[in-house]
Amino acid sequence: MKSFLRKTSSFTLACSFVFSAFSGVSAAPSANNSEPELAPLYGKYDLNSSHVTKVMVELKEPSVLEAKKKGQKQTKSNLKSKREAVVKEISTRSKTYKVKNEYDHVFSGFALEIAANEIPNLLSTPGVKAVYPDVEYTTTGDDMGDQSFDDVSPQMMNSAPFIGTNQAWESGYTGEGVTVAVIDTGVDYTHPDLDQAFGDYKGYDFVDNDNDPQETPKGDPRGAETTHGTHVAGTVAADGGIKGVAPDATLLAYRVLGPGGSGSTENVIAGVEKAVEDGADVMNLSLGNSLNNPDWATSIALDQAMSDGVVAVTSNGNSGPNNWTVGSPGTSREAISVGATQLPYNVYAATVKAGNASFSSAKVMGFPSEESVLALNGKTLPIVDVGLAGTADFAGKDVAGKLVLAQRGTYAFVDKATNAKNAGAIGMVIYNNVAGEIVDVPGMAVPTIKLTNAEGVQLKSLLSSNPNTTVTLGTKFDKQVGELMADFSSRGPVMDTWMIKPDVSAPGVNIVSTVPTHDPANPHGYGAKQGTSMASPHVAGAAALLLEAHPEWGVDDIKAALMNTAKDLFDASGKLYPHNTQGAGSIRVVEAIETETLVSPGSHSFGVFSKKKGKEVRGEHFTIKNLSNKSKDYSFDVDLEGVKVTTSKNLKIKGNSSKDVKFNVQVDASKLAAGYHEGTITISDGSNEVVVPTILFIQEPDFPSITSISATALGNNAFTFSAYFPAEADKVDLFLYDSNLTKEIGLIGSYEDVPKQYNDFQWDGKIAGQAVTPGKYRVVAFAERGDKLDSRYTDVITLQ
Repeated sequence: MKSFLRKTSSFTLACSFVFSAFSGVSAAPSANNSEPELAPLYGKYDLNSSHVTKVMVELKEPSVLEAKKKGQKQTKSNLKSKREAVVKEISTRSKTYKVKNEYDHVFSGFALEIAANEIPNLLSTPGVKAVYPDVEYTTTGDDMGDQSFDDVSPQMMNSAPFIGTNQAWESGYTGEGVTVAVIDTGVDYTHPDLDQAFGDYKGYDFVDNDNDPQETPKGDPRGAETTHGTHVAGTVAADGGIKGVAPDATLLAYRVLGPGGSGSTENVIAGVEKAVEDGADVMNLSLGNSLNNPDWATSIALDQAMSDGVVAVTSNGNSGPNNWTVGSPGTSREAISVGATQLPYNVYAATVKAGNASFSSAKVMGFPSEESVLALNGKTLPIVDVGLAGTADFAGKDVAGKLVLAQRGTYAFVDKATNAKNAGAIGMVIYNNVAGEIVDVPGMAVPTIKLTNAEGVQLKSLLSSNPNTTVTLGTKFDKQVGELMADFSSRGPVMDTWMIKPDVSAPGVNIVSTVPTHDPANPHGYGAKQGTSMASPHVAGAAALLLEAHPEWGVDDIKAALMNTAKDLFDASGKLYPHNTQGAGSIRVVEAIETETLVSPGSHSFGVFSKKKGKEVRGEHFTIKNLSNKSKDYSFDVDLEGVKVTTSKNLKIKGNSSKDVKFNVQVDASKLAAGYHEGTITISDGSNEVVVPTILFIQEPDFPSITSISATALGNNAFTFSAYFPAEADKVDLFLYDSNLTKEIGLIGSYEDVPKQYNDFQWDGKIAGQAVTPGKYRVVAFAERGDKLDSRYTDVITLQ
């Protein structure tokens, strides 16, 4: 790390910067061990503050599963003794501390509340291996509206049949005898489609600390209701109005996310640990955060769960479409991380005319049915400006039978459409609040046509000058598009391990499943959601089918089967998606069950080759399993420019046997440009092929200088801006912009040598010592690292 922060602008006097001087770094002992050793500290902290914060303390003493993985024996009593010794030492060093959850199975350590200025003492405490932040985890799915029970049928859940579940069911594989843990917001185990999947023991609630893992209901004084876990559970194992991927699987629910769908590392790890100890065969975590790091506490816990034979499946995140956006626990080395796809659909073209003006950017964004969008063709309708289309924006406005004009921002697209429908509108025109095109959103409550910001502002101006303006619409079928990756689906690679993520993809757009009603008289609740949260349980359910079909398979076999048989995905123009967008491809259940060859790992990163001239050679390996009863001769081919692979010539593998295939990878840096390269490794038995995605980097990987920034209002126009930096940034500038990012207001602050990982920036709402005019704004962070300059911006903030 470079020197401590230096401010470089006279405009930064109102800002302070909070960071950890130990972030991800430990002091290395000297050869004679005379130097003390500090445990690495990950995350953001103000080490000068007495404010109590919560951290996750990992002990040097290995957990039960970590020891087992190493061939050692570990007992809970020994771990308890080691924890107590560490806590006793902490008590002599800290004035303010409180031990919270304790762990011993998938993670060795405990959650700890401690004053931030006492954390440095924690790092030198004997027995402490590392300290992580207790970060917030949230669901990775968005509501797209409720569904009527009368409109729901097993066929409505098109995504399960699409990946091949119907054929698996016909073969007798329904998930029977397999237990799937749903680690989420809780589950409505009374739902008629789910009650058969639960026994007397339902799981555990780590939010309320009881044995009732029910969802947060409406009207809960602690916060907003939740429906997410029930939706996820329905995708896995519903059997009623909706039929899940594995309808006969047994479910366990672990409520780790509370009101509003947010929770903490402390509870997520507790849920993982409890699920393993309760005997789950598969666990699903449709949750995450923006931390692209493989070694945070939750990712470690999932790795250990996999080592104990529990198939851990997790969502990859909803921060796409850029690379490097995958977040923990999707960054886990071992767990199956899942990206989201959109099922094949028909595309409809649109035209919009108002008076003599035509709007060339018009495109159909989404609709509830094809009939509804075609019904608008040739219609001339009044249009009413409803601002941001929040519920209050419709007050006092007659929109029945009309179109509404809405601007993107503040509210979710699906909420805007639902509000329009509830007010009686038959269609919506929505325009962007920034440059570029709005993404498509299937399943909107009313037919919705999108415009660019410029054309939306033009239409708004016409409407302002003449409230009686009418709009003439044209809609018609354009083309059919195959299965696509969802734009929101997060992409890899993973920092430090440089692994491809996601591992696989599955349907995650407009997924209809179960939701709670908390009304015994009307228990049949259904809703549509989208996100990698919706994709992940498709894979968890598929894993249950594979385990029933092949109870002898281990976690690596399940993961390999899903990856080796996944279907390549192509974008709308017919171009193959990159590996870090789709992983190995979209899962296909029957092919995974029937495969005769397993190759693991199912994807491979050769890592970083830093030699600028000459050749570098590394040894690698794959395990190939021949599941057939006959011997097979396997060939091995690598398609990656500048890479030469040599391997043993004898790749004959007997039936029902496996072989660890070693090979050398030789990279000639002179033949490859600096940056990211991808290719494939193909293993063939003469009639069938397994294609393994692979990547490598020449020189420093092209990860962004900054991956996220969020704003927290402190009151009196003061804010904390939390930003994540994958590596130390040479310089960071914070600028205030208007809410549409069309005008820069001024420089908030400029900083040099900003440390790796999380950092906080404080702001008092002033630019150059002057209070900023009340209004809505965004803050943009520009981060420099070498020749790279990247930016990220906050959600809209409000100054009073």
